[in-house]
Amino acid sequence: MTETDDQLAERLATTAGAILLALRAEGLDGKALGQAGDEAANAMLCRELRAGRPDDAILSEEEKDSAARLAHRRVWIIDPLDGTREYGEGRDDWAVHVALAVDGVATVGAVALPGLGITLTSGAPVPLRPANSPLRMLVSRTRPAAEAVFVAERIGAELVGMGSAGAKAMAVVRGEADIYLHTGGQYEWDNCAPVAVAQAAGLHVSRVDGAPIRYNNADTYLPDLLICRAGLADEVLRLAAEYRPAS
Repeated sequence: MTETDDQLAERLATTAGAILLALRAEGLDGKALGQAGDEAANAMLCRELRAGRPDDAILSEEEKDSAARLAHRRVWIIDPLDGTREYGEGRDDWAVHVALAVDGVATVGAVALPGLGITLTSGAPVPLRPANSPLRMLVSRTRPAAEAVFVAERIGAELVGMGSAGAKAMAVVRGEADIYLHTGGQYEWDNCAPVAVAQAAGLHVSRVDGAPIRYNNADTYLPDLLICRAGLADEVLRLAAEYRPAS
């Protein structure tokens, strides 16, 4: 039986995670490990996608981009190793992203969290847990965005530092946190798979101005992102719009 797109994404993300764990067990660390991991995971993902979906385009953080993908309705958007620093430091808050955007919409996604031994997918959404009390908002563990700090203070949310974008987004999906507000800029491969998984789970996903997120753009830079419980979206978006940088 032919694999569905969801099954393919899950298998490839999980396999890439196993490759990365095996590499880390060989004793490399730091930047050398990160580089080796990026290369090995990317090679496998691109090889398997070209074999399994030869008519689709690929956008990968680790491959030279081509404008030819803009003519494709179906584009696989992958990040072979999201959270290279965390991976190299022996932490668990890193991920593998495999997503399919169709007509610019994040349609299929798989996010492997190899350090935790799980892969979350759009094809098998996990039930949302009750909200945390107090609410928990995820931010970068090294550089929390000022907008996120501003919003958290006004809704009484606890700030939780975490590594990769995929790890943070999946923490909301898994109920470990309630809000992921990011305004520091990302690229399409940083959030396409997490967005697909979060949407399938019933979470709110948008730009920080409330606009939908579109993929397979000529410019792959995405300035901001909000993933949160649907019931919190209006208030978080309103407060984010009120934020003004200190002069």
